[in-house]
Amino acid sequence: MIPARYSASRFPGKLMENLAGKSVILRTYEATVATQLFSDVYVVTDSEIIFNEIVNNGGKAIMSIKEHESGSDRIAEAVAHIDCDIVINVQGDEPFTERESLAKVIEVFKDDDAKEIDLASLMVEIDDLEEINNPNTVKVIVDQQNFALYFSRSPIPFPRDKNAGARYFKHKGIYAFRKEALLDFAVLPMQFLEASEKIECIRYLEYGKRIKMVETKIQGVEIDTPEDLEKAKRLWK
Repeated sequence: MIPARYSASRFPGKLMENLAGKSVILRTYEATVATQLFSDVYVVTDSEIIFNEIVNNGGKAIMSIKEHESGSDRIAEAVAHIDCDIVINVQGDEPFTERESLAKVIEVFKDDDAKEIDLASLMVEIDDLEEINNPNTVKVIVDQQNFALYFSRSPIPFPRDKNAGARYFKHKGIYAFRKEALLDFAVLPMQFLEASEKIECIRYLEYGKRIKMVETKIQGVEIDTPEDLEKAKRLWK
């Protein structure tokens, strides 16, 4: 499922911006379908512009009927009456979505015979100081078993001891839920930390639940700003 909101606060209309001859949202949809990992792929949107963009190009889209605080809330509405076990949330501004990383997230559930994991997500190590300090880059810290401890737009951990060898991981906006966990997530009221950071997965942590993080080596480009779009255009050539 690809949640897609037209009026993004940082870069309004970004999903309809041109990326090498196609819109960003269509690039993301086609890249997700091309992984051949899913029985169905849908764009879930509150925008007729985005809905028509996908449907008119042969894709599948669902109009959401409510206002939502996050992409996961939006797709929870969409999957409520769909027969499925695992739901993957791929952000609409991820046109470089690829098979290897998504397969790693799905594998978490295949290896979880006891069904102890309800939510998994991706992270990639970063070492560029500008990116580490960029509030548009969400960072994550994890425990020894790679369960998330916290997500933040601030640099975490803070390098008070420069010789401690801190490692930094960027959270990639891909979530894999068991369906029931996603539906449960959507009825939990937003709390202070999520509202402050504007990072939806913090809600899960605030209610004492665990998120399994999976490391990938593939950076990709999330299009949050006009500068990101220009970078994506250069990479696409």
